[in-house]
Amino acid sequence: MRRLVLAAALAAGGCTMGPHYRPPQPASGATGGFIGGGGGAAPVPDAWWTLYDDPALGRLVDAAFAANTDLRAAEANLDSARAALAGTRAARLPTTTESAGTSYGRTSTQGQIAGALGREAKTDWTEAFGGDLAYEVDLFGRIRRSVEAARADADAAAAERDAVRVLVASETIRAYVSACAAAYQVDVARRSADVALEQKTIIARGYAAGGAARFDVARTTTLLAQTRAAIPTLEGERRAALFALAAMLGRTPDGVPHGAEMCRKPPELSQALPVGDGAALLRRRPDVRLAERRVAAASARIGVAEADLLPRISLLGSLSTAAPAGVSLGTRASTSFGIGPFVSWSFPNLGAARARVAAARAEDRAAVARFDGTVVTALKEVEQALARYAAALERARELDAAEASARQAFELARGRHDAGAASQLDLLLSEQALIEAQAAVAQSRAQRTDLLVTLFKALGGGWQRSS
Repeated sequence: MRRLVLAAALAAGGCTMGPHYRPPQPASGATGGFIGGGGGAAPVPDAWWTLYDDPALGRLVDAAFAANTDLRAAEANLDSARAALAGTRAARLPTTTESAGTSYGRTSTQGQIAGALGREAKTDWTEAFGGDLAYEVDLFGRIRRSVEAARADADAAAAERDAVRVLVASETIRAYVSACAAAYQVDVARRSADVALEQKTIIARGYAAGGAARFDVARTTTLLAQTRAAIPTLEGERRAALFALAAMLGRTPDGVPHGAEMCRKPPELSQALPVGDGAALLRRRPDVRLAERRVAAASARIGVAEADLLPRISLLGSLSTAAPAGVSLGTRASTSFGIGPFVSWSFPNLGAARARVAAARAEDRAAVARFDGTVVTALKEVEQALARYAAALERARELDAAEASARQAFELARGRHDAGAASQLDLLLSEQALIEAQAAVAQSRAQRTDLLVTLFKALGGGWQRSS
């Protein structure tokens, strides 16, 4: 047996089973500039919400980080993974067990001890103490690879926590700006309704005086009702966004922040939009880091599985002492001990171990494939968000021009109507066009605000806000 243990140790030479990990490389072109980013954009700041002209956003995000229930759960999962890593590291140290006790009776050991002392064995109280020590000699790196896998799992849990932070930050801001944008749309709709009411009043007076047709009265009444009909829906959207904000802050619906209640205009960027490049994106997005850490864990588990194909060698030691009452513990006659190597091996039936190796290699390939897919998805999401935001900006410019033109047409029609050069129908049509243009501009602004949050979320910033 001694020769077998020595031969195995010499053959192993302290080797570590399994592949030496190398991080997977993203596909060619994944680290360059974005197609929709202009090629020279500044990097995205960690706290990207500071780019807005609204200091309330920072306070809301900090409050959400402190109280959000999903983030609290993610923090607990990270603590669990770190505890598992600590437990795996402990396997590198010897394990010890101690025992002590007393019993009443008579054993063969007592007879041997009594005989050695020249006494007659008798029924009596017996005291005993013992200890065992076991240390696995990690010749083939099973424990080292287990620690590597556990460390990668802990890193993956940290990346999952960071992904939740990104989600919390973006959805908190989305809820806030959505509430502000809906309030802005409500105010536009109410101003439009006031204009429509004013025109209806003027037409009604003209009809009463015989200077307007009943058809014109019906048209102004319809326009007023249509304008007012948009207000309840928009107000409902505003309230829903406020309730979503309260939930992101870990509060019940009656805990909506007062500042969000009072917001009537969505915040705008205070500087040019920064997007960085693909290389910065892959370093920043937690889901990419999560996928890479899972590849690392899968690679390390190949080594764990391969180590099971070889003998597991341990050093064992034991010490025990037992003696009847009146006899001192620790005497030569009452003490026994042992120390030596222990080898366990499932040879020649290695089918189960080889199956575990095959499964570990398959999981490694799957983890690499998931990493590649995560990189592609990250780049796709950013490019899609950039394309949609750019289209929204172009649409906003056209709608702003349309509103300005509609306002000019309405003012001209009102002047011509007051001078008797335009009919009531001309005035009503120009008024309706202005109201529709104003509503389209307000809706476009709300959409643009939401798309901007989606873009920042795709860029993956926000988790670095605090540790």
